[in-house]
Amino acid sequence: MSEPQGDAPKRPGRMIPVLILLAVAVLGAVFLRDSLTFDALARHRETLIAYRDAHYALAVVIFVLAYVGIVAFSLPGATVATLTGGFLFGLFPGVFYNLAGATVGAVVLFLAARAGFGAGLAAKIEAQGGKVARLRAALAANEWEVLFLMRVTPIVPFFMANLIPALLNVSLVKFAVTTAVGIVPGALVLTSVGSGLGEVFATGGTPDLSVFLEPYVLWPIIGLVALGVMPIVVRSLRRKEL
Repeated sequence: MSEPQGDAPKRPGRMIPVLILLAVAVLGAVFLRDSLTFDALARHRETLIAYRDAHYALAVVIFVLAYVGIVAFSLPGATVATLTGGFLFGLFPGVFYNLAGATVGAVVLFLAARAGFGAGLAAKIEAQGGKVARLRAALAANEWEVLFLMRVTPIVPFFMANLIPALLNVSLVKFAVTTAVGIVPGALVLTSVGSGLGEVFATGGTPDLSVFLEPYVLWPIIGLVALGVMPIVVRSLRRKEL
């Protein structure tokens, strides 16, 4: 007898990547919570600068790989990592290293979650029908816009913005592109703040992240959100669908 069309084929070991990510995330939250902090960066800043000056290329590789690991394993410290990128490498090219680490890490988590749950869960949703299936269909009609909005707005936590598309079996290309583009505004601001940490360390202060509320930062982000929402609204009005 053939399998029902809505059932995804079960593959042995498909949950292994998810379990590894989950285990490392739990261990990291317990053992690294005091290591991936601004205070830790302040304590080790001279050592980091000395290593960067002596081995610049290797420092870049290690930093990007560490950032990938922080994002892929949903470890605490992504904001501190972005600040570190600015502190060690400046706004440019530091922002490119931050974007590379964040995007690749997000893709790794996305692929692991989708391999474990995505296709099977999406198939079950479609097979069962109902409100959840209609919501999935509505999201599918606006995937580019919704994925972009999840990135450019701080409403959805970063790790959830990696998991939700995977659970809904979103296209990898759409996920990667919207991630790389959508995180640019936040990465630019945080990397810029990080590039000025030398003065902050000299005064014994802490970075001022309220810069996100400054009009010259806030209004462009609101504009990007409006641009992302507009196609959804227009399409909904045309089709008379929510």
